[in-house]
Amino acid sequence: MAPTNKADRKAVVDVSAWMFNVVTSVGIIMVNKALMATYGFSFATTLTGLHFATTTLMTAVLRWLGYIQSSHLPLGELLKFVLFANFSIVGMNVSLMWNSVGFYQIAKLSMIPVSCFLEVVMDKIRYSRDTKLSIAVVLVGVGVCTVTDVSVNTKGFVAAFIAVWSTSLQQYYVHHLQRRYNLSSFNLLGHTAPAQAGTLLLLGPFVDYWLTSKRVDAYSYNLVSSMFIILSCTIAVGTNLSQFICIGRFTAVSFQVLGHMKTILVLIMGFFFFGKEGLNLHVVLGMIIAVAGMIWYGNASSKPGGKERRSPSLPTTRQQKPGSLSDSNEHDAKV
Repeated sequence: MAPTNKADRKAVVDVSAWMFNVVTSVGIIMVNKALMATYGFSFATTLTGLHFATTTLMTAVLRWLGYIQSSHLPLGELLKFVLFANFSIVGMNVSLMWNSVGFYQIAKLSMIPVSCFLEVVMDKIRYSRDTKLSIAVVLVGVGVCTVTDVSVNTKGFVAAFIAVWSTSLQQYYVHHLQRRYNLSSFNLLGHTAPAQAGTLLLLGPFVDYWLTSKRVDAYSYNLVSSMFIILSCTIAVGTNLSQFICIGRFTAVSFQVLGHMKTILVLIMGFFFFGKEGLNLHVVLGMIIAVAGMIWYGNASSKPGGKERRSPSLPTTRQQKPGSLSDSNEHDAKV
């Protein structure tokens, strides 16, 4: 039966957006893991540049077909976004190289409180007690799942600090720019993807050489590895788009909290596809705690007072035209 009212339709779109993001995100992680571990393509920054180049091609085709209307994003805002996004990509790669896996996972978990801080300071968001506690439960559960050995050094801590703050700012700005300039996910990708593709393809080979001491142009390409690269780029279009849709419809905090379902699915799929040593009672217990926290967060944040804006929403610049692709952003006092 088709949804009969606005609330039902919104719920269907919300669930579809989350499922789209989960499927594409888990899929690209599995493909990239096979590409890097099995075929030795360790050029993560350059690969990300190829992802955004493919996304740019998709947005160009949609614009040519008339599905994306022209829109405006100030150059200063675009440069700020690209700076945060590129520092996020490079910072996460460097953090993984310089830190233990355990500290790397702790750094990723710290993005949730940092994102909460940004929403409280920038958007005057107020969280209820239950919402705060549910976020804490998710952090504990995912921490139990993923954090093992923990060691830290000065340069690793600096890299993690830059990665956490740049990633949190990038995700905050996805939501902020869509609200501020009334941009759909397609419009925003149309502005940001070309800039990210250009900068990452230009700098990526040098960054990857610094990280791996290997040159991307010296890699021994073959049919299978090339097919995996193409598959990774294709899935990345859906991953980039679904991220913008989810953050645009919700917030960076909700995207981070509920997004850890992807971490759990990656652990489970890694158990089935890459070996059984990683899944034990300790990890399963963490998964159960994390899922319980996610369910609690979804319920707590959706209640009146669970997560509310204390000041009027940002003024928007109306740009969307009839007939263009839109992800139906809805902005009110409840976020």
